[in-house]
Amino acid sequence: MAKPTIVLVHGAWADASSWNAVATPLQEQGFTVLAPTNLLRGVTIDAPYIASFLAQRTTGPVVLVGHSYGGFVITNAATGGGDVRALVYVDAFVPDEGEFVFQILGGSGSALAVPDPTTVLDLAGYPGAPEGDVEAFLKPETVHTSFAQDLPEADRALIAAGQRPITLSANTTPSGPAAWKSLPSWAVVGLQDKVIPPDTQRQMAERAGATITTADASHVSMVSQPKVTIEAILAAAASVE
Repeated sequence: MAKPTIVLVHGAWADASSWNAVATPLQEQGFTVLAPTNLLRGVTIDAPYIASFLAQRTTGPVVLVGHSYGGFVITNAATGGGDVRALVYVDAFVPDEGEFVFQILGGSGSALAVPDPTTVLDLAGYPGAPEGDVEAFLKPETVHTSFAQDLPEADRALIAAGQRPITLSANTTPSGPAAWKSLPSWAVVGLQDKVIPPDTQRQMAERAGATITTADASHVSMVSQPKVTIEAILAAAASVE
């Protein structure tokens, strides 16, 4: 039986290169791996885009993987296009219908859930923005201490330099119906995650009935400890094959 296609959806302040350490070993095992751009404009834009990508760029079964805010997107995109059979969440949001990012992080102890967001984020206007909306970039110090603290300093500096911003409104847009209610899911929980604290990740993953594994890693465990993510994806793929 043909192997499922693995589709990797990155999160905020990232791009497809955040999956490199995962994608290459999967390709070496014979999987077709695709890592589309996540637009980071808000789930009502991002999820239809990924669903359209799935519909047009994949054939046969798909394992859909999301990191961080990418988990929010795959939750909303998985039933909209392509033949998605399994979901894998990596240090990710696993929202239920009506929930939004800032709500999930509120009171969680997240390094981003602070009274004044400009202490951890740099905010900038963007062309065509709805009134009051801005793009949010991580301050370099936030990258170094709270986002990717277990990576070499040079890698952290590259993340700070090349990060793709997410709109502030994306963090207040509620999720639609949750695909994890009808699809099996796996979750990798980063035990040193300061962006989505591990307890918050675990609660969402348990609610989704996900098979949970852990990595003693930061919010970017798929970069610092890719083996854990690869094994979760392989388990999901084995359930499909």
